[in-house]
Amino acid sequence: MTNRKIETAQPITDGAYGKTGLAWAWFEWARNPYYILVVIYVFAPYFASVLIAGDLLASGELSHLDPSEAQRQANAKGQSTIASLTKWAGLAAALTAPILGATFDRGLRRKPFIGLTFAVIAVGSFMLWWAEPGGSGLAIWQVMTILIIVYVSYTYSEVTHNSMLADAARPESVPNVSGLGLALGNAAATLMFVALVIFLFLPNDVGWPFAKPLFGLDAGSFEHIRIVGPLCAIWLVVMIPPFFMYARDTGIAGTSIIKSAISGFEGIVDTFKKARQHKEAFKFLIARTIYADGMAALLALVAVYVALFLEWTITELIASAISGSIFATLGGFVGGYLDRKFGPKNALIIELVGIVAVLFIGLSYTQNSMFYGLIDNWSIWNGPIFNTASDIGYLVNGAFLAIFATANISSSRTMLIHVAPVNMRGEFFGLYAIAGTITVWLGPWLVQLFTEWSNDQRIGMSAIALLFFGGLLLLLRVQEKDISAERDSI
Repeated sequence: MTNRKIETAQPITDGAYGKTGLAWAWFEWARNPYYILVVIYVFAPYFASVLIAGDLLASGELSHLDPSEAQRQANAKGQSTIASLTKWAGLAAALTAPILGATFDRGLRRKPFIGLTFAVIAVGSFMLWWAEPGGSGLAIWQVMTILIIVYVSYTYSEVTHNSMLADAARPESVPNVSGLGLALGNAAATLMFVALVIFLFLPNDVGWPFAKPLFGLDAGSFEHIRIVGPLCAIWLVVMIPPFFMYARDTGIAGTSIIKSAISGFEGIVDTFKKARQHKEAFKFLIARTIYADGMAALLALVAVYVALFLEWTITELIASAISGSIFATLGGFVGGYLDRKFGPKNALIIELVGIVAVLFIGLSYTQNSMFYGLIDNWSIWNGPIFNTASDIGYLVNGAFLAIFATANISSSRTMLIHVAPVNMRGEFFGLYAIAGTITVWLGPWLVQLFTEWSNDQRIGMSAIALLFFGGLLLLLRVQEKDISAERDSI
């Protein structure tokens, strides 16, 4: 076609650190800090503890209760609200993102759509500055609406960006480009974490290294926390240009959106029908869908849980995030070792059992005791963070969670290679990606349901274990050896 961009007609010769590979990876440097800072570690805990739980207590609605019981119920409300928000955002993405990805595989230009999603993310993120306590800024429903819209836009940008990976570098360099993107995204978030801790959070918590948060931010109205929204928006706008300048977009100008969407949907249905003929591989995809949803819910809600239940400060949450990133790196090696030592199926069983054990050990820590009351909590030191044995115990628990979670991702990919027919691996990995989005609402919904039913945060979080158990039971029914033998005979 004459209107196809010249760059797409040229062979892909760039390596992982070539111009197009770096540009693709740079996308995550610009965008990922929003998810890590806003969705997980900084804004979401603030929203749950201050805007939901704090405003509920201030309203007097729970004044008839004992103060500790009132706080417990307010915290449960905060957790269930975040779970509900994540549920609706995940459901919206689940219903549309798979078709979107297939649509772009039919030739649509990616960069214009990514530009649109980034505009939504930047504007929505900046608006979080007005998420003020006491109803003086945006209403709760307005904040939730913004978070849902940005969450869906973030997912759309992720799906579209992933569809550009194959064209970012030579085939043998694509894994390195993918890893570089993840590394840059985490590095950007870590850089912002360190700056926020030094300039804003430590000054507010302990008056060091400055007497109070810098730049005139008022901690009394939580400006030092609300600023993360505008900061992530500015970071995105300032940092993203190299992606648009140098990333390779192999879409064809003038491609019909409607025809591409119809063709994409038909392609998904056709792949689904063919995949069903390979029952063992298909059972694994279902098992992975279930336990991956549990993992997504756990990672999305754990910071909110800890902020409310153990009353961790933002500084403590960030310190645990940095610790988790370090141990997640180790988890990749652990997953590879378990795959080689026991095979991917047994490795997944070990990892899932480990995740469930870590989940329930983590839920055993309270501000008063550990291991469900068997050991009393005690003070360790009077430093700025992690003052008690429960704090240290939960921090160590988080390190093990990072190891098992990362190992699980590695082993899941390996397992799919072992069970999928050799001549259909590409299609099964396409379904693998789709399976990662279609039920992302289920885990948050279970947490919301159990939390509201019990008015208890721990019971709410324990519901996630149902997904790990369900995925594990299905995984046990996958006949890995038979499928491997069938694959070898092809």
